[in-house]
Amino acid sequence: MEMNPVDIRKKGIEALNNALGPVGMVRFLHQFESGSGDYTKERHIWLKDKDIDSILEEMKPDKNLKKK
Repeated sequence: MEMNPVDIRKKGIEALNNALGPVGMVRFLHQFESGSGDYTKERHIWLKDKDIDSILEEMKPDKNLKKK
């Protein structure tokens, strides 16, 4: 049985709803929202003045923060 894209989408939504319930289905689908812009071009702007050492330094935990 070959399904067209509309049928596949409908069956997929039904399967998600059955497996996760309506709230879970929506939460799952929100994980796959498409963004906007061109990440590949924009990251070069964001990272133009960064080298690997400065990026790694920023990733370290802040020692001034209190541990809970």
